[in-house]
Amino acid sequence: MNRLRSALWLPLFDDLADPRVVARLAADAEEAGWDGCFVWDQLCWREPVHQVADPWIALAAIATVTERIRLGPMVSALPRRRPAKVARESATLDRLSDGRLTLGVGLGSDRFAGELSRTGEELDDRRRGRMLDESLAVLAAAWSGEPVRHRGEHYTVDDLAFLPRPVQRPGVPVWAAGFPGNAEPIRRAARLDGFFPANLEHPDQLAEVVGSLAALRRGRMASYDIAVGLPLGVDPEPYARAGATWWLPELEPGVRLDTVRGVLRDGPAA
Repeated sequence: MNRLRSALWLPLFDDLADPRVVARLAADAEEAGWDGCFVWDQLCWREPVHQVADPWIALAAIATVTERIRLGPMVSALPRRRPAKVARESATLDRLSDGRLTLGVGLGSDRFAGELSRTGEELDDRRRGRMLDESLAVLAAAWSGEPVRHRGEHYTVDDLAFLPRPVQRPGVPVWAAGFPGNAEPIRRAARLDGFFPANLEHPDQLAEVVGSLAALRRGRMASYDIAVGLPLGVDPEPYARAGATWWLPELEPGVRLDTVRGVLRDGPAA
C-alpha cells in the first residue's frame, strides 16, 4: 500500500475569506508535514456564510509562501468558467508554484447556494457535462504549448498559443469529482489523472470504484490518485487499504479559524 498523503481542504468563507490567513495556514501545514492544501471554489454559500474569497488569488498566496505542498482548487466547476482563462490561470499558477498545481474539476451544482441560477449559468446536468469535457479538451491542447484550434458546441479558440506552458508535463494533473454510483464521472475520471468521489459512505464503496477505474484504465493505476474527503474523526486507513492515495479532512462551510488550527496542530496522521 502506498503512503496515504494528506491535505488541508479549506472552504474559503468568513474566517477563511482572507488570503493572508489561508496562506499562513498553508505555510504552517507544510511545516507540520502535510502534503497539500486545497481550497473550495464557490461564488457564494448559504446563510450564515457572507464572506467568500476567490480561489485563484488564495492559491497564488499559498504558492508564494510554500515550497513543497501540492495545491489547487478542489473542485472547480469548469462549466461556469471560460476554458481559455483557466488555461492562462492554471499555467501561471503552476509556474508560480514550481509545478505543484493539481486541478480538481467537476460539473458544479445549484443545490447548495443557487450559484448557477443566480448568475445565469447552465442548469442542465447533461449539458454541463458536455461543457466540462469540452473545457478539458481545450485545457489539454493549451498546455501543450501548440496553437489551439478548437471550434466546439460551447467554446471557440481560434489559432491561439498559450505560452508559457505549465512546468508539469504534459500538463497540470487533473482530478475529476463525481458521485461513485454514476458511470459517466468515473469514465471521465479514468481518462484523467485522479478521481475525487463525493459522499463516500464506506471503504467497500471506494474499493468498488477503484476496481471500475482500474478496469477502464487497463490496470494503469501506479501514478493515479484517488482523493477522499472524510469527516473529522473518521479513520482514513481503511480507505487507504481500499485504494485512496490522498485524505482530506472535511471542514464545514464557515468553519472557525481556531478549529482549522486545531486540525492542523493534530497533524496529518490524526
